[in-house]
Amino acid sequence: MKHQSPTNQDQPATLHRLRAGQCAHVSDMNAIHETIQQRLIDLGVSEGTLIKLVRTSLFGGPLMLEANGQLFGLRRGDAARIGVRAV
Repeated sequence: MKHQSPTNQDQPATLHRLRAGQCAHVSDMNAIHETIQQRLIDLGVSEGTLIKLVRTSLFGGPLMLEANGQLFGLRRGDAARIGVRAV
């Protein structure tokens, strides 16, 4: 059994907390703006979709993500509102 630090347990699992190369399933998209939510749905990203953080940008810039064979960028603030669960 893996031991997690208390700080990781206190923080909700959100997309922006993934590390480069890490994958997770989208679990909650209700907190993001409906325009962004529709954009993600158009890309095939909905609750249950497997998503991978490809890389982060410097100085708090957008995240590069991959889902359903598509690469796309998402602002860090929007990613912080998307709940995920570990694979």
